[in-house]
Amino acid sequence: MGHFLSSLRQSAVTQLPLPGLLVTHQWQERECRIRLDNVGGSQVCPDYWSLFDGQFGLAEAPIYGEGFQMLAQTLGTWSAPEAVGRCPDAGDYRITRDQGFHTVHNLLLVQTQAGWLLLAFGSCHRFGGEFRLYPDGRLQILMRTEGRALMPGQYWLSESLICLEGSDRGALLSELGQRLAREHGGRAGRRPSGWCSWYHYYAEVSEADIRENLAQMGTRFTDLEYVQIDDGYQAFMGDWLDPSERFAGGVPALVEEIQAAHRKPALWVAPFIAEPGSALFRDHPDWFVKDEQGRPLAAELVTYGGWRCTPWYVLDGTHPEVQRHLASLFRILRAQWGIDYFKLDANFWGAIHGGHFHDPLATRIEAYRRGMAAVRRGAGEDAFLLGCNAPIWPSVGLVDGMRVGDDVERKGTRIRQIARELFCRAWQGEHLWALDPDCVCLRDIPGQQASAQEYAFHLAAMVASGGMMLAGDRLQDLDEGQAAALRQLLVLCQGHSSPARFDDLGFSQGEIMWQGQILRCLFNWSSEPREIMLPAGAVDFWDHRPLGERLILAPSDGRVVCYSLR
Repeated sequence: MGHFLSSLRQSAVTQLPLPGLLVTHQWQERECRIRLDNVGGSQVCPDYWSLFDGQFGLAEAPIYGEGFQMLAQTLGTWSAPEAVGRCPDAGDYRITRDQGFHTVHNLLLVQTQAGWLLLAFGSCHRFGGEFRLYPDGRLQILMRTEGRALMPGQYWLSESLICLEGSDRGALLSELGQRLAREHGGRAGRRPSGWCSWYHYYAEVSEADIRENLAQMGTRFTDLEYVQIDDGYQAFMGDWLDPSERFAGGVPALVEEIQAAHRKPALWVAPFIAEPGSALFRDHPDWFVKDEQGRPLAAELVTYGGWRCTPWYVLDGTHPEVQRHLASLFRILRAQWGIDYFKLDANFWGAIHGGHFHDPLATRIEAYRRGMAAVRRGAGEDAFLLGCNAPIWPSVGLVDGMRVGDDVERKGTRIRQIARELFCRAWQGEHLWALDPDCVCLRDIPGQQASAQEYAFHLAAMVASGGMMLAGDRLQDLDEGQAAALRQLLVLCQGHSSPARFDDLGFSQGEIMWQGQILRCLFNWSSEPREIMLPAGAVDFWDHRPLGERLILAPSDGRVVCYSLR
């Protein structure tokens, strides 16, 4: 038994402050499930359930912690955690109220003097798992039970808690991925490529824009597989079958044009949300998550309200009519429109907190999973479902691909932020889903400008991501050098290159085995130049120039060097 596992066992919470509850810890080697029986005479409705609580002496240890949703991750140390993304769970999303502690969700990775400690929940069927880190080294492990009622004579079973220790961080994360895949069904496999409309046109995209880029795919970019029509084609959020005025000919006719050009259509849909002007909201107010007065709950009252067309209202995944609606919608999009790839955005809101569901005993995890199961029934088992702005752990087994970082912007700060997000979640691509690092963007646009070094950093991060590859620029604007770089990324995508393996959480140097060679991905996160010694015969990945024995990496620069194993 490992040192930490022994300490963890001793920290088990066996007595809860509420009366009439019996706690039983059920261990199987390094995995534990906890059973909570109500042996009293009245119902109990706890907001959370404490599983373990102890002092572990790791206050200065480096950590990585997962977020509940896409935009939240934690690095830094146990006593001084640092947000990786823009939207911590305890910030705008208001998922937790952290006072005197810092919460990470479902996964805590700690670097110890002996190696690495990984604590994680190996399932997410009903409850979310939380790790509360206190500055003095105290750790509290919880199940978020959301005030649901546990009736007399009934019991709850926690999600499975896994404790792994070892010297190889990658091996520990790989084992976790295998366990999650066995529990929920891993969906890693397909790795699409294509072009996405969002990052040049945003919500102002038109039919003509789609046609222009489709034509470019037929001449200059023949290896791009999908045309991803993103947000902007619909009349209202929620009315996905009704086109906006910029798509007057209708999406089905445009899909036929895409297919006639020997490309595949992909469509952006935000299945759980609707804006006030939509027919969906007007005609079916009873389908939405409710507030305390029984009215549809505006998301902004309890969490981040959304990025456009707000206020957002949230479909209740526990409602049978909502489940039928979602299945019917995606059946139409698949069978009648001919679409087999869906970018599902705003998925976090399907797991919204602070509201009331049609099924009063269901948790937000169950609401989300029931809604997503309905989407899958309609789209088909072989459809490619990409989760975006999604709850991470609740999505395991439900999506084929997952956006694992923020929206790309042509700015150095965002490029570096996204790279950290990608590298922290790269392990998920082995067993859980295809990794979506977001789009490759290589051209400045108004309001977004990056330096040559920052674009090189972006390209190197894309190589290191080991994921899907979608172009985000207006294709006709790409010069030949940029087009050549995109084509090289597509070769990696189509060949299912693995994510780069980094030795530590600094992510300054990672390696990929690729066709008998090593690709070394180098990143300078600092404001000072960095000198790097190279092996004999090293060449630049992009243009195959010999690089000599040393390389000076400019601030905010990234490079990929290639050399033989011999």
